[in-house]
Amino acid sequence: MDNFNLENIKRDFERELNQAQSEKDLFELKGKYIGKKRGIISELLEKIPSLPQEERKTFGKEINILKNYLEKKISESFENIEKMKSSLPKMDLTLPGRNVFSGKVHPLSQIKEEIEDIFVSMGYTIATGPEIEDTYHNFEALNTPEDHPSRDIQDTFYLDVENLLLRTQTSPVQVRSMEKKRPPIKLIAPGRVFRRDDDVSHSPMFFQVEGLVVDENITMADLKGTLLDFYRKLFRKDVSIRFRASYFPFTEPSAETDLSCVICNGSGCNVCKRTGWLEVGGCGMVDPKVFEFVGIDPEKYSGFAFGLGIDRITMIKYGIDNIKYFLENDIRFLEQF
Repeated sequence: MDNFNLENIKRDFERELNQAQSEKDLFELKGKYIGKKRGIISELLEKIPSLPQEERKTFGKEINILKNYLEKKISESFENIEKMKSSLPKMDLTLPGRNVFSGKVHPLSQIKEEIEDIFVSMGYTIATGPEIEDTYHNFEALNTPEDHPSRDIQDTFYLDVENLLLRTQTSPVQVRSMEKKRPPIKLIAPGRVFRRDDDVSHSPMFFQVEGLVVDENITMADLKGTLLDFYRKLFRKDVSIRFRASYFPFTEPSAETDLSCVICNGSGCNVCKRTGWLEVGGCGMVDPKVFEFVGIDPEKYSGFAFGLGIDRITMIKYGIDNIKYFLENDIRFLEQF
């Protein structure tokens, strides 16, 4: 065995050391080169007695130098791996994995989509319009006079630009649709609306959907039948509705719609205040004056309109007692849906 072979062993060791990626690789490398039983260094030491007397001392010394070098390099590699491990975050691999919350559709969006699906199945189209409206489409064209309380600054968010405001209802979408399209018209207008109102059941910003049907010979019976069919599909039970006389500038006659309580089935509970009924929205026959604003002949055509709050319906369906939960983005609340 000569110096040339020892240099080859050293080069092979350094190449394999550079390729080692883990403690397991280092242990295998250590056993291969400096293992006590079958290591390359041990095999070299066993060959010393077979060498000529004058070569034994020199060759033994060179083997020991190589052995010390190999041990040093392996030890340094082990230390480097330990340093790298200590710099990593401490982790208990025996702990069970955490459930990853992937997110869900917001309950308001769920109900909005469900409402849209029901009306689309009944032949309605979905119409949209601007959230920043002018006073004409939000009030005048809906037969709302200048002295009407809803136009007061305490109720409406007016913008600095003259005659512009945040829409208080989605009814302007109906007006804009009637300006562009002639009867028959059958649409719903879902979207955000804004009013100066703030308590546990009202929010300055909330979601609403309004419906409009215009054609020949449309009656109040068509309106009631439509809403009854809708609420039965939405709540998936045989509910009842009733109309109470009311007033809206853009419908005549007008009515408030009450729904038999879906919590107690009309027997009386805290949700319906022991009445057995829940107020869910307004409705009525389109006032002929509204048709005149949009150029539809009120002598030939009639129509009905209705509106309901998506937030209100969602609160009823899921038993939610505070509208502000919808805006807080609390995962503990949202993950229930």
